[in-house]
Amino acid sequence: MAAELATEQSHRPGSFITAFLDALDAVDGGVISVQLREKTTPARQQVELLEALSAALPAHVTLLVNDRVDVYLAARHRGARVHGVHVGQSDLDAVDVRRLIGPEAVLGLSAATPDQLAAAEASTANVTYVGIGALRTTFSKADAPAPIGAERLAQLAVTAALPSVAIGGVVPDDLPDLRTAGLAGAAVVSWICAAEDPQRAAAELAQAWRSAPAR
Repeated sequence: MAAELATEQSHRPGSFITAFLDALDAVDGGVISVQLREKTTPARQQVELLEALSAALPAHVTLLVNDRVDVYLAARHRGARVHGVHVGQSDLDAVDVRRLIGPEAVLGLSAATPDQLAAAEASTANVTYVGIGALRTTFSKADAPAPIGAERLAQLAVTAALPSVAIGGVVPDDLPDLRTAGLAGAAVVSWICAAEDPQRAAAELAQAWRSAPAR
C-alpha cells in the first residue's frame, strides 16, 4: 500500500473541489491510495466526489471510503470505481460491513491493541488490512485513540497476521523505520492536506518510504 492520503477538508476549507485537487496532487506526488474521509461533508456531495475521483485517478490508485458504507454503496451503484471501506472500532461491526459490501471489496479496520488485532484476524469478515495507531497525537480525528508511539506500533505490526498500515500523525521521518518493521504502508491526513504544496508533501512521503527496504 505504501503512502495513502485520507482527505480532510477542514485543513483546507472550501468546497469538495479542494479535496479533489488535494487527492490529484497527492497521487502526482506518489501516493497510491486515496481514502475519502470527510466527516462533515453531506453524503450526496461525498458520492459526487467519489464519482469525480473515480473518473480522474489513475487505474493503479486504490479508492476507499472512511466509515460511510452507505456512501461507498451509493457510489458503486452509480458506477464509480471505488474499491472498499475503512471502519473503526466504534463503527459498524466488520462482519456486517462485509455482508453489505460483498466478498471482493477491500475492508480495512482500525486496531490499537493486541486484542483488537486478534479479533480482526479471527473475524469472519475477512478483513483485508488493519490500521494500527494512533502513532502520535493527531488533531484530524476528534475521537482518535491515544497515541501509542513508534516502538509500540512496530511491536503490534510484527505480531499482526494481517497487512498493517500506520495511522495517526505520521510524517516522512517515521516511514523508513515503519517499513523496516514490516508495515505495508501509512495513511496520512495533515501532512498533505495542511501543506502549502500537497504534491511536494506527498513526494516527500513516497521518497521516505522508498528509502528503506521492505521487511
